[in-house]
Amino acid sequence: MLLVSGCGVVGIGDSSHENVDLRSLLPERVRKSGVLTVGASFTAAPVVYRNDRNEPDGLDPHLAEKLGALLGVRVEFQDAGPFANVLPGLLGGKYDIAMSGITDTREREEGVDKNGAQVNAGVDFVDYFMAGIGIAVDKDNPKRIVDIDNLCGHTVTVKKGTTHDDMVTKQKTACDHNGKPLTLMETDSDNAAIQNLKGPADAYVTDYPKATYAVQTVDNGNAFEIGGPQLQPRPFGIALRKEDAQLRDVLMRAMNRLIADGTYDQVLAEHQLTVGAIQNSVTNGS
Repeated sequence: MLLVSGCGVVGIGDSSHENVDLRSLLPERVRKSGVLTVGASFTAAPVVYRNDRNEPDGLDPHLAEKLGALLGVRVEFQDAGPFANVLPGLLGGKYDIAMSGITDTREREEGVDKNGAQVNAGVDFVDYFMAGIGIAVDKDNPKRIVDIDNLCGHTVTVKKGTTHDDMVTKQKTACDHNGKPLTLMETDSDNAAIQNLKGPADAYVTDYPKATYAVQTVDNGNAFEIGGPQLQPRPFGIALRKEDAQLRDVLMRAMNRLIADGTYDQVLAEHQLTVGAIQNSVTNGS
């Protein structure tokens, strides 16, 4: 899938500048330190989580590692705790970039909430993956939940601070208005949401890769299934502060090099996430 943007900056390959040393284009502070710090919430397997050795693992850490190698810097992941802390931590200067399965949305780019009120300065994104919404439900889908409208009258669990939280909250208003109340259970992690789905929740709404991972791994794949098709695919992006346009543009060029030389496809294949592959990285492609 080719990422394009009507208002963002379209990414281009590096074919005419293959020999350009991208490290030399990095901001001076990054070149001098030799370190790129990355904020993440380790709560979202297979995109970003901690493995059995307590090491950062998943799509995002491995792509970040490849970017660091290309740019000649060491990548250091910092644990932001719950996902809702990731972007505030970035805007507060705790790390250089954020990479945590973050959906690139207009609201996040502009720093507004779901009602259009300004809440922060906004962030820029370097988009690198496409992921839609997945609904995990009990095996055999006894409640017949296959899309967002089917959530009415049921208990739904989501992770706080996510686009899914916003979407289900909006749907709750519609369901309540129609006399079929939706009960919302918010959590700080995917693991907590999965426990809710094992218990009182009828559905778990999250990114499609995370929903698929839960379906495949929990109780050896015998507990849950995906209810319906993938919905509303949107890009994941590396988030940066608005003032870091120089770093943003270098990361976009580096990502496109990884795409062009096949490294990107290899990383996605290792995590069984090739369904979300893009042909071209762009900035702010929401």
